[in-house]
Amino acid sequence: MARFIPSEPGEEEGLLRELGISSTEELFRDVPQKVRLGRLGVGAALEEREVVALLDRLLAKNRPFTKDPAFLGGRIPIRFLPAAVDAILQRSEFYTSYTPYQPEASQGMLQALFEFQSLWVELTGLDAANASLYDGATAAGEALLLCHRIRPGRRFLVPSSLPWEEKSVLANYATGPGVRVEEIPFDPATGRLDLEAVRAEVKRGDVCGLLADLPNGFGVVDEGLPELKGILGDLPLVVSADPLALTVLEPPGAWGADVVIGEGQGFGMPPSYGGPLLGLFACRSEHLRMTPGRIVGATRDAEGRRAFSLTLQTREQHIRRSRATSNICTNESLLALAFVAYASVVGPRGLAELAQRLNERARTLASALAEVPGLRAPAFDAPYLWEFAVAVADGNAEAFLERVRRGRVLGGSPLSDPRPGAPAGLGGLFLTAATEYTDERAIRKYARLARGAVRASPGGAA
Repeated sequence: MARFIPSEPGEEEGLLRELGISSTEELFRDVPQKVRLGRLGVGAALEEREVVALLDRLLAKNRPFTKDPAFLGGRIPIRFLPAAVDAILQRSEFYTSYTPYQPEASQGMLQALFEFQSLWVELTGLDAANASLYDGATAAGEALLLCHRIRPGRRFLVPSSLPWEEKSVLANYATGPGVRVEEIPFDPATGRLDLEAVRAEVKRGDVCGLLADLPNGFGVVDEGLPELKGILGDLPLVVSADPLALTVLEPPGAWGADVVIGEGQGFGMPPSYGGPLLGLFACRSEHLRMTPGRIVGATRDAEGRRAFSLTLQTREQHIRRSRATSNICTNESLLALAFVAYASVVGPRGLAELAQRLNERARTLASALAEVPGLRAPAFDAPYLWEFAVAVADGNAEAFLERVRRGRVLGGSPLSDPRPGAPAGLGGLFLTAATEYTDERAIRKYARLARGAVRASPGGAA
């Protein structure tokens, strides 16, 4: 590894003489000993070959999601990624300069971002989309801020079924403008949003907007959501939508949504330990100048040729500075390129067929789990697509999933909120999902392990 170290011992001694000190330790003499870390426990230097071998041994301890059956539901789906997506991403003209902070960004990258925006606009039925945000959760936070600009109330309504991680991010965003994030209950039989509760909260006043998700945190496709705009009136309606779901469902813009956000990871990006992710954001044209981030537009150059430019730049690093709509938003250009590359490679028909195929596999999975004594699958009497909630009779979903995991199956994601003081009402529920890797063999193994996991629980089924 010596060739990677920029200075030899003789050069180091010369630098110390020039500085008038005898050792590198003297450089840090002003730092109190009590705040120093001490020795890091790093072993002796290794040759490059030895470092590679060590890293290979460490990496071998990981278990890829394709090695064992995985039924993890949630906002980070497991999808098969066509090789063409990586082939496009790794082209040097995209891979080495993908962040258009300046107006002189390349036409190729600007066109890719314009196509990304156009795709999200088409899926949502809204007027304009920005050139992406960090992830779906922070896109929800930015939507809250946008709602507060439109209607400066002090209450923002969300479903209590919204994943706790997103509620936590929303609460952080709400602190700045002094907004309270308040939860609307769900129908215990169907998992749907309680529309009468929404009506009552709107009547109380001081509301700046409402967020609903499609599908919701239980995997339920809430058929009552199109009624929300009639209840809200001129209050902003935000819909957090799964992009794949929008290939088979009516776009939220058609039934009154003012803002549609989402998590784009499922289009072209692997789960990869939970990141990187991609935030999607679209809105109606009247709210355009209040949106976060930046927007790429199409125009004509001096010779009349089609060209692209950064049309709106509301970020603090651009022209807005202190008047920026957000100072913590960014664009995820390479991931936005992955999103549009995946959608283009699979195609409109392929995406709709994928949604249908996953729905069929989810129904097979639900039927198999429903036959396990001690489980109720799905937990709610409502439509779902490829993921659904399952209820565990003993009320301890985490323990059930851990017992299944010991059999080398990732059975799902617990829906309980682990934050201190959070309600314990969802402790018996977990979210499970069908993926492109879900086959009959994997479902049979899961069902067999589920039976054993239920029997092993205190007071388990016979």
